[in-house]
Amino acid sequence: MRTTLSFLAVLVSVLGFAVGVSSAADAPAARVRSDSSATERGEQIFRSTCAACHGADGSGAPRTTVGFDVPLPDFTDCSATSPESAVDWMAVIRDGGPVRGFSRIMPAFRDLLTSEQITNVAAYIRSLCTNAAWPRGEFNVPLADVTEKAFPEDEFVLTGSVETNGPGSVSNHLIYEKRFGTRSQLEVDAPFGFTNRPGASWAGGLGDVSAAAKHVLLASPASGTIVSALAGIILPTGDRSLDLASGTTAYEGYLLGAQLLPARSFFQFQGGIEIPQNLAASPRTVSFSEALGKTIPFGPISRIWTPMIELAGTRDLVSGAAVEWSTVPQFQISLSALQHVRGNIGVNIPLNERDRRHAQILAYLLWDTADGPLFTGWKGWCPGCQH
Repeated sequence: MRTTLSFLAVLVSVLGFAVGVSSAADAPAARVRSDSSATERGEQIFRSTCAACHGADGSGAPRTTVGFDVPLPDFTDCSATSPESAVDWMAVIRDGGPVRGFSRIMPAFRDLLTSEQITNVAAYIRSLCTNAAWPRGEFNVPLADVTEKAFPEDEFVLTGSVETNGPGSVSNHLIYEKRFGTRSQLEVDAPFGFTNRPGASWAGGLGDVSAAAKHVLLASPASGTIVSALAGIILPTGDRSLDLASGTTAYEGYLLGAQLLPARSFFQFQGGIEIPQNLAASPRTVSFSEALGKTIPFGPISRIWTPMIELAGTRDLVSGAAVEWSTVPQFQISLSALQHVRGNIGVNIPLNERDRRHAQILAYLLWDTADGPLFTGWKGWCPGCQH
């Protein structure tokens, strides 16, 4: 426990410094200028420098014109361009395709364009998506262990938690998320777990499978705020003998949100309720959590890591029930140059009711399927990088 508390203190110090201080080097990369003059200057540079391959309208020149078979992105396709953040666009313009695991055919422009010109080009490229209903990629902040993201995704996530005290127990979730339209997402969560039964061998089984829909209610680039609503159903598919089920169908509803902060920092929140059909089998439960984090690039190839800390509370809606408080220090790291595969590890530390609640080791692996196939984009390459 002493080691865990030391880790928590260090993480809080790092996040406090990160939110309070915005470095000059990080500031221009944190956003793309939206004023018309910057976009116009970016268009001029794009037409003289980029249009030969990417087409005058940004949809990509024909293969017969460019002379190579590598597929070119269509910058007018909002579904492909809006989920990416400004820093990702500028990284590829500055250092070339290989910095993110893309083709070497995309050259680096760091020796030809200034930082301001790169910012303007990125602003123009993003303006080619003319449907403002698509939330910008800046809202796609790193996933926390407890707090769900408000941003709609195309992802597979495999989570795991291990008890640090008492009989051995491992809980897992395999989550599939599919985005639909501009602001909606469907998700399916299949939990499963393993328990070391006293006097017997380990046993495993399926938990209560759930399905939910999420929709973005607000996504304001001006204020840096996104808010979504989620509603779902939890089916009694689990094995009750292994304590993997509630024994009743339940319905859930949540409000999710995030606020962007300076220097690639962010604040996320979540609150909601779970309502079982059979209250004799399981009580109504409310839960709420908030997460504070900062994304930090490292190395000449811009892989990133994100320290985060969460505060979470749950309460059964029965007379005399206490709020169970926990804190979750953690960090996420990108495992691929494309940044489409990421891992996270953290510790769930109970703040009260410690006589029956113990710390848990948490971890997950995430694959953003919209960014690319699982086994591509792992190795980056950035010759001559000085950043």
